[in-house]
Amino acid sequence: MEAAIVVVVLILFVVVGYIDYETRPYIFNSITDVPTTQTALVLGASVTSTGALSPVLKERADEAVALYRAQKVSKILVTGDDAAVSYNEVDPVGRYLNAQGIPERDIFLDHAGFDTYSSMYRARDVFGVSSVIIVSQPFHLPRAVFIARELGLNAYGAAAGQGELFLFNDVREIPASIKAVYDLAALRVPKYLGEKYPIGGDGSATWIGTSTALRVN
Repeated sequence: MEAAIVVVVLILFVVVGYIDYETRPYIFNSITDVPTTQTALVLGASVTSTGALSPVLKERADEAVALYRAQKVSKILVTGDDAAVSYNEVDPVGRYLNAQGIPERDIFLDHAGFDTYSSMYRARDVFGVSSVIIVSQPFHLPRAVFIARELGLNAYGAAAGQGELFLFNDVREIPASIKAVYDLAALRVPKYLGEKYPIGGDGSATWIGTSTALRVN
């Protein structure tokens, strides 16, 4: 039993190490160094009960604003969990970006990015994204970039600060990385796809009230 546990633990660390090694050349801490792409993808994180962005999510939104202003991207795709009427990670980011001077037409809202894999899959198949700078904290970027590149996206990562420096974040990446490998191997198709919103078009089409229409796409 102990030997089996040791083997499982080794496999877990090998998977995480492999993902980190494979994606290291594509992750950047400086906006100056990150390549120019079509889109910045802001991955979801928690919001408060009043709809205010959590510190982690605000870091991601601010990094996307900086990328846009530096002309590293021409569009921003905001993805996250909007599965319940009472909880919405997406619209508050869209409003925040718009308040920072990003035109609504250049902000696309994806309300069915229920996990990182779904966000990358939908970026490719629903929004027609081909090249992307993924915006998240360093602990999350290797897995996100790995999934995106395995799905055929020309993907890079831009580190949005450090976020909350909790051991939990790093530990959580172990099962999340295993799940990512499984999803890729199984060719999992997200539950919601639906109507397409080409990223080269007008993002205003994705701003639909409380997003109920998009929630079922």
